[in-house]
Amino acid sequence: MPVPGPHTLADDTLDRVAAGDQDAFTALYDALAPAVHGTALAVLRDPDHAAEVTQEVMVEIWRTADRYDRRLGSPRTWATTMAHRRAIDRVRSVQSQRTRDQAALDRDRPIDYDHVSEQVEGRLEAERLRHCMDGLTDTQRESVTLAYYGGLSYREVAEDLGAALPTIKSRIRDGLIRLRDCLGVTR
Repeated sequence: MPVPGPHTLADDTLDRVAAGDQDAFTALYDALAPAVHGTALAVLRDPDHAAEVTQEVMVEIWRTADRYDRRLGSPRTWATTMAHRRAIDRVRSVQSQRTRDQAALDRDRPIDYDHVSEQVEGRLEAERLRHCMDGLTDTQRESVTLAYYGGLSYREVAEDLGAALPTIKSRIRDGLIRLRDCLGVTR
């Protein structure tokens, strides 16, 4: 009579595990856990992650032992295939987490720019605007200044200057057109 090896032990034991026999699961665990852990460790190269995958696979075997089909392979093959798939899932999950973390770090990093250049450019634009404002008529400049630098509505500008609202709208519109042309703004 042949001596039962680890594969035979697992075959016999898996049927009892499917029936809920905890002692049989202990024997099955002893027979398959080293192979499951070795498979996970080969993929993950991290003993802690491999131990977690081994635990997950053994729990899955306990829960799904009744679904095992011996025509598709030995219990060892079934268990190591689950371990390999779970380890691959773990690698993908860890990589995805790293990608998300890096994206968050990149998003929160301040963007470098030249403050001096920004200040110089802002001053040059302000100088150009002052020059163009000097090209407006006095009534246009006064209306545009009250509306855009004083923060008044067109109606408030009209009341402040004692002019009709349509007149103020025309002055501001004409002033803005002259400013656009002077600044070289294209639509």
